[in-house]
Amino acid sequence: MQLIEDIAEHAPEIVALRREIHAHPELNYEEVRTAALVARQLERWGVEVHRGIATTGVVGLIQGRDGGRSGRAVGLRADMDALPIQEHNSFAHASTLPGKMHACGHDGHTAMLLAAARHLAATRRFDGTVVLIFQPAEEGGGGAQRMVDEGLFQRFPVEAVFGMHNWPGYPAGSLAVSPGPVMASASFFRAVVHGVGGHAAAPHRGIDPVPVACQLVTAWQSIVSRNVRPIDTAVLSVTMLHAGEATNVVPSHCEIQGTVRTFREDVLDLIERCMGEIASHTCAAAGARAEFEFQRRAPAVVNHRVEAEFARAVMAGIVGEAMALPQEPAMASEDFAFMLQAKAGAYCFIGNGDGDHRAHGHGEGPCMLHNSSYDFNDALIPLGATYWVRLAEAWLAPTHPCPTTS
Repeated sequence: MQLIEDIAEHAPEIVALRREIHAHPELNYEEVRTAALVARQLERWGVEVHRGIATTGVVGLIQGRDGGRSGRAVGLRADMDALPIQEHNSFAHASTLPGKMHACGHDGHTAMLLAAARHLAATRRFDGTVVLIFQPAEEGGGGAQRMVDEGLFQRFPVEAVFGMHNWPGYPAGSLAVSPGPVMASASFFRAVVHGVGGHAAAPHRGIDPVPVACQLVTAWQSIVSRNVRPIDTAVLSVTMLHAGEATNVVPSHCEIQGTVRTFREDVLDLIERCMGEIASHTCAAAGARAEFEFQRRAPAVVNHRVEAEFARAVMAGIVGEAMALPQEPAMASEDFAFMLQAKAGAYCFIGNGDGDHRAHGHGEGPCMLHNSSYDFNDALIPLGATYWVRLAEAWLAPTHPCPTTS
C-alpha cells in the first residue's frame, strides 16, 4: 500500500478530530459545531473558506502552484451529519448527546477530507483548484440537492466531483468503484386506509381498515415479483403500520409507511403507479377509502464511466490491483446522486472491515451502518486521505486534460 508518509505521520491529529466530531453528533442542518470545526481547521492550514451554503455547509478552496490560473478544478465531497440513533458504545469518544449518533461514518468521511486538505494545502502539487465540499444533511435532509440548488457549481465550477463512503464488509485496506448505477434511489410512501370505526364486538356495523391494510401490504409485495422485470432490481419494504388505540375498538383508519428502492427511473414509475392503483381498488372493494402519497427523496447514484475508470486507476496505484475492487451495487441510497446529475463524477467505497477495530467498549451487534454499535475505523484515515490527494493531483496534472465525454 502506497500511503503518503506525511499524511500517515499526522494521522493521530486527524483521529482526534474524528473522535471529537463523533462525540458531538449533529443532525440535518444542525451541524453548527461540526461546520465550525471544519472551517477552523481549514483556515488554520491556509485554505480559503466559504460558510453557510445550504445552511451549514462549508466549502474550502485550495489553489495549486499556479494560483488557480489554469481555471481547472475538481470537487471532493464529504458529508457531516449524524443520525437520530441512541449509541450503545461506551468507549471514550461515544456520543455525548442522547438520541444522536454518528452511525454511518460521516465523522470519518469529514476527517479523511480534512486530512487530505491539510496535505494539499501544504504541498500544492497540482495546477488549478481543489474544491473541498463539506455537505450537511445527507441523511434524508436533501443537503446535496440544496447545495446544488443554491449554486454550488456556479460559484465553484468543477470539471468533475467525487465522493466516498466507508463500507463495512469490504476488507480494510480496499477501495472499490465501478461505472454505472452503484446505489439505489430512495422513495418513501404513506398510505392511509380510511374505514368506519366501531365496537370490536360488532365489526359488521363498520368498515375495519386493518384487514384492508394487511391486504395492501401483501398485494404490494407482488409488484416486485410479478410486475417488475426479473432482470431489474427493486425493493419494496413496508416498515410501519399503525392503527388503533384500544383493544375493544375497531379503528377508523390504519396508516402504512415504507420505502421503495430501484436503480431505474422507469421501474420506479411502474411501482408507484401499481401501488396507487392497488391501494385505490383494494380499499374500494372493501368499502373503504385510500389516501396514498409517494415521495421521491433521492435518485440512484450513477457513476460516470470516464470518471469511475480514472478513480479506479488512482486506487490501483495506491492499494494494488487486487485491492482495487469492483463496486457491488447497494440498495441503500445516497444524495450525492444529485451532484452526479449536475456534474460528471464517481462515488466510491472504502472498506471499513468487519468491526475488529472496536477492541473495547463497543455495543452488542455487528459494526454495520446505521447500527447503534457502529464505529468508523480510524485506520482508514491515511488511506482515504491519500486517495483524495492522489485523485486531485492526477486529475489536475498538466498531462490530464479535462475529459470531454463521460
